[in-house]
Amino acid sequence: MKIFCVGRNYADHAKELGNDIPDEPVIFMKPKTALLQSHTPFYYPEFSNELHYEVELVLRISKNGKYIPERQAHKYYDAISIGVDFTARDIQSDLKKKGLPWEKAKSWDNSAVVADWVLLTPEMLQEPIHFSLKNNKAVVQVGDTNDMIFSFNQIVAHISKYFSLNIGDLVYTGTPAGVGECVVGDVLEGFFEAQKMFELEIK
Repeated sequence: MKIFCVGRNYADHAKELGNDIPDEPVIFMKPKTALLQSHTPFYYPEFSNELHYEVELVLRISKNGKYIPERQAHKYYDAISIGVDFTARDIQSDLKKKGLPWEKAKSWDNSAVVADWVLLTPEMLQEPIHFSLKNNKAVVQVGDTNDMIFSFNQIVAHISKYFSLNIGDLVYTGTPAGVGECVVGDVLEGFFEAQKMFELEIK
């Protein structure tokens, strides 16, 4: 299983971190060990002093493919969920200043949360999908697929130009504005439309 992630896919989020708006999807990867297994506690990483939440819609790849045309990309994912791409922002900022890769800030063990899957229907993909994150009951992030710079199909097609997609791979499609710091004791709740998908306490 591979975990693909898209950075800067919402213009307001790129701006809040002082990044340029990309002209193609910004892709990075997490190892499968980054996926937090269900019923496993999430612990604040010892190496960071500035942990940020980033809520995202996540696609599940359902068909093997390579060089997938954008018009065919919808055939290669069958389910959607909501997840968190945790980021050690202090580590990332330091690495970016040095011009170094920032996997250490994004890809450590258990840094990726994903909730249960919702099977996609063609009707669901014809309407904007809304999602949100609460921290200690306060809404901190709100997302709408209409605000994505690159659509699901554009993302899947782009990734497949460089990497083979295989059944079971995950695609984190980017986070909207509102990312922020979380601390031990915070409780994060993720929502897909009005449905609560996960609750996670930072330990």
